[in-house]
Amino acid sequence: MLTMLAPPKILIVDDRIENLITLDHLLSEFNVTLIRATSGEQALAHTLDNDFALVLLDVRMPTMDGYEVAELMRGNKKTRNIPIIFITAESSADANIFKGYQSGAVDYLVKPLNADIFSSKISVFLQLYEQKHALHQKNIEFDHKLAELEELQQQLEETNQQLLMLSTLDGLTGLVNRRKFDEIFSDEWQRASRSATAMAVIMMDIDCFKMFNDTFGHQQGDNCLLSVASTLKGMDLRHLDKIARIGGEEFAVILPETDSNGAMLVAERIRKTIEALKIPHSKASGNPWVTASFGVSSIIPHRGCNPRVLMETADRALYESKHKGRNCCSEKQIIDANIVSIELDAEPMIKQKRLIVAI
Repeated sequence: MLTMLAPPKILIVDDRIENLITLDHLLSEFNVTLIRATSGEQALAHTLDNDFALVLLDVRMPTMDGYEVAELMRGNKKTRNIPIIFITAESSADANIFKGYQSGAVDYLVKPLNADIFSSKISVFLQLYEQKHALHQKNIEFDHKLAELEELQQQLEETNQQLLMLSTLDGLTGLVNRRKFDEIFSDEWQRASRSATAMAVIMMDIDCFKMFNDTFGHQQGDNCLLSVASTLKGMDLRHLDKIARIGGEEFAVILPETDSNGAMLVAERIRKTIEALKIPHSKASGNPWVTASFGVSSIIPHRGCNPRVLMETADRALYESKHKGRNCCSEKQIIDANIVSIELDAEPMIKQKRLIVAI
């Protein structure tokens, strides 16, 4: 917002009172504040305390003349840009005019002053001052707007980071969600394929979770999932390993540079840790505590492999754990990725079978 411009200040300097009175009269038509000085020293003192739009400076003064005052003003950072008009009874010879400009004046008027010329020149410098002030205020306003834009940009970046986080994390547990899991899986698959190293996947499902919800209610079901997720986060795994919630009560772990034996060890650690939570379960579940079943598989990807094979094989291993009585870990080997892929495509009912056993 632009601030209201106070009446401009003009400094009039002359050692004779009658000349100051004359200047007062000539300047009465303008909305200005006049500051008077009768010597060069007094004029310089006023410039330290005021911001002047213009200085009307007599040349002939005792002790310090107008040329000296002008030179001292030009040498001061605060006053060097204040316009100075010399007013003098001296001859208007070129030498005097040149000396005035050389001292720092912007104009040179000779007494007796012509009222029309004087008024015209004063108007020009007052307009310049107002324009300068308006430009300064616009610059301030621009700086404020720029600061606001920078703050909004920062807020936008933070919001985008939050949105990105929300789009990649599960809302309940804070674990990686299915969408992000698929991205990580694809990246790790490509990396393992390039380096010809093994990668493993652990599929994990909380046993009889529907029965848990039916017995204790969905709020307790959410609390159970939160406890399990918190336990998974606290596992001492490598920074390469990624844990995700990929379904209601289903979780998955990607283990780069890991074979089936290593993945089975990790799965068994997780199984024991969850059982040790001792979250009470429904008696009808056949186990007093909440447990989980695990399926493990690994592969060294190569050109032509279907990435779906690894996930589907781990899922079949999980189905096997459910079939064996739950609360255990099973591992399935991938003999030929291409053949297994065809086999998996030929078994569309496997998911339905698994869901029936999981209930």
